[in-house]
Amino acid sequence: MPLALDIGPSELLIILVIVVVLFGGSRLAGLGKGAGRALREFKEETQSPDEIPADDQQKAASPNLGAESAAEPPAPAPAPENKVAS
Repeated sequence: MPLALDIGPSELLIILVIVVVLFGGSRLAGLGKGAGRALREFKEETQSPDEIPADDQQKAASPNLGAESAAEPPAPAPAPENKVAS
């Protein structure tokens, strides 16, 4: 038996109200902001080199791009002490 999802506008409105009541407006706004940021970053990463703005191309072509990564790596963490409880 096929599952038919005949959801009309009134059902969608009820679901939306329930979601807002459960999660609150501020949390939903934060989720929307995060989703928008993720989509924007995805679009930026998937652009071909022809579509990248000129100022971004200059940043990518600058020779000191890896200057931060060329710094010394952080010192390793000390080994944990093995103490036996008596």
